[in-house]
Amino acid sequence: MSNVYQFEVTNNVGQPVSMSAYEGKVLLIVNTASACGFTPQYAGLETLYKKYKEQGFEVLAFPCNQFGAQEKGSNEEIAKFCDLNFNISFPLFAKLDVNGATTDPLFAHLKSEAKGLLGSERIKWNFTKFLVNRKGEVVKRFATATKPEQLVSAIESELAKSV
Repeated sequence: MSNVYQFEVTNNVGQPVSMSAYEGKVLLIVNTASACGFTPQYAGLETLYKKYKEQGFEVLAFPCNQFGAQEKGSNEEIAKFCDLNFNISFPLFAKLDVNGATTDPLFAHLKSEAKGLLGSERIKWNFTKFLVNRKGEVVKRFATATKPEQLVSAIESELAKSV
């Protein structure tokens, strides 16, 4: 598969969502967790989303419980947590796996297109971020410690490009 639009994911209320619904948009796809030291990044992600959504930018959050069991809640509990603590307005998807034998196909694709440190495909921790261009191609992978506000120039660069 050459782009993310060929995948289907599940939203946080259990409905299938074709990634083609985001065709032509710049995407920031993030594996998230509610009980992580990096959880405050939700606020920065919301700021980015509000600032750029009218220009065709989407943040897509995918909760994952594979790192220190920091996302134990149900999809409903995760949504309530995000609403109560960060009032996020960007899409939140169903909890999934980003590593191992049960890796979600979207994340397998993201990892193969943008390898991490030393060429590893493995995601190291929560809040790893993947920037996807308007053609659905993975442009860059950002480490957990990269704060959302540090992505502004990369996002603006992709938004400035046409499909």
